[in-house]
Amino acid sequence: MAEIVQEEGQKGKGKRKAKKHGTHIDMTPMVDLACLLLTFFMLTTAFNKPKVMEIILPEKPKENEKPPELDKSRALNILLIDNDKILWYDGLADPSKTLPVLTETDFSKDGIRKVLLMRNKELFAKVNRMNTDVKEGKLKIPRDTLEARTKHLYKEDKSGPIVLIKAADGVKYRNIVDIIDEMAISNVARYTLVDINPVEKMMVKSHKN
Repeated sequence: MAEIVQEEGQKGKGKRKAKKHGTHIDMTPMVDLACLLLTFFMLTTAFNKPKVMEIILPEKPKENEKPPELDKSRALNILLIDNDKILWYDGLADPSKTLPVLTETDFSKDGIRKVLLMRNKELFAKVNRMNTDVKEGKLKIPRDTLEARTKHLYKEDKSGPIVLIKAADGVKYRNIVDIIDEMAISNVARYTLVDINPVEKMMVKSHKN
């Protein structure tokens, strides 16, 4: 704000004339505006940062390299189908034997999450207990140490499910993101995205009919 200060003088001979002072500019509003703009740009920059979801995909097998054997007793197959639905079955689908029965569920808290928590209750309890101890102050460790211990629990897990995630035709990309979120929520240590095989496509078709 510009402010001009004048001092009234007395008119007439031998009297002082009005004294004019220089213009004074109040910069307070400009400083306030600068602070607001700085805060605004800091917040928008933070909000605009892309969120990255870490996905570990299996390495492409080398030529003539035998793929590692999968423990059938721990295998949990999740088939994503249209209309935000999920089909799942345990073990492996061997066409030379009786094919497993598909169970239909969804993305609700009583859906696939309940299935994952039942299969992964031992590891989930360990990770949840450690996180609770940190929140309550019983275990005082830095964040990077907490993450390292969590990864160690994942690595040492020998009883949790090995989840094979497969998407049928027409599945939305959002469903892929949602199912990976469910893996994180349920603390599943081992999961991977693989192609749905012809036998499973036939199973899905039969289930719909």
